[in-house]
This record gives sequence, structure tokens and C-alpha cells, in this order.
Amino acid sequence: MTETTKPADPNPADNPETPADEVESSRAPLLSHLVELRSRLVKAVIFLVIAFVGCFAVSETIYNVLILPYEWAGGPDREIRLIFTAPQEFLLTRIKLAFFGALFLSFPVIATQVYKFAAPGLYKNERRAFLPFLIATPILFLIGASLVYFLIMPLAMDFFLAMEQGGSGGQAEIELLPRVSEYLGLIMLLIFAFGLCFQLPVVLILLARAGMIGSEGLKKQRRYAIVGAFVAAAILTPPDIPSQIGLAIPTIILYEISIYAVRIVERRRADAEAAAEGAAAKA
Repeated sequence: MTETTKPADPNPADNPETPADEVESSRAPLLSHLVELRSRLVKAVIFLVIAFVGCFAVSETIYNVLILPYEWAGGPDREIRLIFTAPQEFLLTRIKLAFFGALFLSFPVIATQVYKFAAPGLYKNERRAFLPFLIATPILFLIGASLVYFLIMPLAMDFFLAMEQGGSGGQAEIELLPRVSEYLGLIMLLIFAFGLCFQLPVVLILLARAGMIGSEGLKKQRRYAIVGAFVAAAILTPPDIPSQIGLAIPTIILYEISIYAVRIVERRRADAEAAAEGAAAKA
């Protein structure tokens, strides 16, 4: 009986599946992803630049639109005056306003490019679950910005105008004459603060889908959430009561809505798991 010998291992240099080849094969998909990412970023930047140029061309008109809440607070009999104390101040203000408008207009395009880049790596059900949040984010931001424009900003300016002092009785006249940059900074701060706080349901529902939070935990943390809403309002808004209450109350309401939405997510997950267990039992 002859003894068979095991053939010697081939030379690693002759093996087509060497680690170097594996690195080269993995480098090609990586490069293709980087090329696609660059293409998506270039498209987003091009749209941002075009939106910036367009917004800068009409920035003075946009600024006059943003002054309307101040005019509503002052009433029809008050002459609204704003000043700038440096030669370049209003130009820089228009540039900031154009960039602000460009970001606002470009957000759907930027979000769409990010989604198209990430979508091939997601399952079909994950893409279907992510799409509603992509739509809800700008809508909630727009709702928060509208609340600032039509309610919070007029109330805040009315509060500040009430602090003026007439010149009768030997007293000095104290009149509110805001700088153009300070007024723009105030209304932009409020719009961003409210827009970000109105993303609370989106963030909490995404965390619930990831299994990181639950409705019962949100209920237990309700008292801390209320305190946190007022603390955030005190930090993000000017030191006037209408702005702080105007941000804290909607944030608390959105937190309560988020608890209900997270409960729906948990119920659907439980139904899906029950259906999967039933199908497995039948199989």
C-alpha cells in the first residue's frame, strides 16, 4: 500500500489571492465611492453658490421682508428706522443674509444628495423608513421659522419697544434705533433656534427606531425635559419673556407628540416581530 503525500503549499507569490491583490480589489470600490461622494458634493456646492448669487441680488428686498415683524410691533403710526455705524456693515449684512437664504434654499438639494449617496447601502425597507424623515425635516424647520416670523418676533420687538422713554418731564428721550446687523442677527438666531428645536420629533423617532429610547423612558424623563426646554430657551433666545416662553412651550408640546409617535413605532415593531414569529412557527 503506497503512502500518498500531501502536495506542498503553493508559493504565496504565485497565489493570485494574495493580500496585496485583496487590498487592490477593495481599493476599487472605495475609489468609486469617493468619486461618487465628490460628485454629490460638487452638485450641492454648485447649487449653493447659485442660490447665494440669487439671494444676494435680492438681499435688500429679503431684508425689507424680515423687517415686517418690527413694523407690525411698531404699528402703522411709527416710523421704523434702522442704522449702520460702519461703512461696510450693511454690505456684510447682505452677504450674511444671502448665505442664510442660500442655506435655506439648498437644504433640500443637499439632503437629497446625501440620501442618494447613502441609499445604495440601505435595504429597501430602510430607504422607505428614512424617506419620511427627509421630507419632515425641512417642513418642521419651516414651521418653526414661520412661528418666529409671525408671532415670536413681533412679540419680542413689542417688548423691546415698550422700554423706550419719552422726553417729557425733563427726562432724556430714549429711542430704539437697532443696527441692521444686530436686527438680522436677532431674527436669524430665533429662526435657527426654533428650526432646530422643531426637529425634536425627528430625532426622537429615529432614536426609537434604533432601539435606543422608548416611550416609557421618555415619560419618566418628562420633568427633566420640561426643565431642559426652558434652559435651552433661556440660552438660545434673547433675554425677553415672550421669546423664551414662545420657544419653551412648543418644545414641550413637541416632546409630548414625540412620546405618542415613539409609542406608535414600538407598537408597529411589536406587530412585525409577532408576525415574523408566527411565520416562523408555521414554517
